[in-house]
Amino acid sequence: MKKLMLTVVAVGLGLLLVAPSFAFGPREGKSQKAGYGNSDAASRSYCSQAGLSRLDLTDEQKTKIEAMHLAYQKDTRPIREKMSDKSVELRRLWAQANPDKKNIEAKQKEVRVLRDQLEDKRTAFRLDVNKVLTPEQREKIAAYGWGRKSGFGPRGGMRGPDRGFGPGMCY
Repeated sequence: MKKLMLTVVAVGLGLLLVAPSFAFGPREGKSQKAGYGNSDAASRSYCSQAGLSRLDLTDEQKTKIEAMHLAYQKDTRPIREKMSDKSVELRRLWAQANPDKKNIEAKQKEVRVLRDQLEDKRTAFRLDVNKVLTPEQREKIAAYGWGRKSGFGPRGGMRGPDRGFGPGMCY
């Protein structure tokens, strides 16, 4: 009976930890507009979404921002991959029958270090994008807010253009 209960608890905990990763999956065929789930990689970019289209960017600005965004993605990919690997390792540590506090705390610290590196790179990217924008465009971003989402909860509920599920403002 104890083994059955322990197995049920372990599976439940595993499902609880894995469930958020399925929150935003591909949305093929949901909309004809560019956004999540479309096969065109450039259209999936946050910066090609409605957030920056509200700023009336020139073609030169769009090109510069897209190039910076691609460089940012390339630069942060190893960090994101490491963070993903460490998160999986952390979940495995938690899933053990007798989780070791020291190992879990050490792994959490590693994930935090990677998250801080990612945040530093995100801040640098946003500052670089800000340099490309005109003062009027910066005012629009300040009014709308970098990364501020509409909807409920810390990340927003229904957000993006046409109340879709895509991202709001660029980052």
